[in-house]
Amino acid sequence: MSGFFSKEDFEVFNIEGLDERMEGIRSHIQPKFQELGDQTVPVLSEQTGEDMHLHIARHLRRSVNPPDDTWMAAAPSKRGYKKMPHFQFGLWGDHLFIWTAFIYELPRKESIAKTMIESFDAIMKVLPEDGSISSDHTKKEAKKIREMNEGDILHVLERFENVKKAEFLAGRRIAASDAVELSKEELVELILQTWTELLPLYKIGTRVQQAV
Repeated sequence: MSGFFSKEDFEVFNIEGLDERMEGIRSHIQPKFQELGDQTVPVLSEQTGEDMHLHIARHLRRSVNPPDDTWMAAAPSKRGYKKMPHFQFGLWGDHLFIWTAFIYELPRKESIAKTMIESFDAIMKVLPEDGSISSDHTKKEAKKIREMNEGDILHVLERFENVKKAEFLAGRRIAASDAVELSKEELVELILQTWTELLPLYKIGTRVQQAV
């Protein structure tokens, strides 16, 4: 049985040219994001108690360089997701990722980071042992949680608090070679498992952001 994503889906990021690569993303990947979003976002709405909305990245600001990754996001706003804690699922050329995301556009970023540091013990309990942490959603690199100690994770959160462009994304990454073996049902299960495990992290962020 073939997986939901194919080797060709990941190879879209090898296509030269902005228009050509975007055509590959639109035809190969975005319909699959829609399918996955249709199955995961309603569950997320139930779990968060908020009316969550699916956003599929359109990369509209790009005029020259083709995107090296693409994603879908879920957030409690129809208008956008970057200025609030949100959930992501997406692809780079060599892996897929599932994040709970706090990126640099976030208002009250420092306050959210400070609260996370104050809630550090609780956060450590929900981070998946087989997961990863990223400080920058625009870069492929991320650190495996099992290779980090508590001091390393605390440093990421302190940097998130003190550095304007620093971000905090936690979740899972799956190598393309393994991802192509996963069925749609297995992917939906993995996405929801990851987002559910990290729901306390999301709720910290939304609680701080919504506080007067």
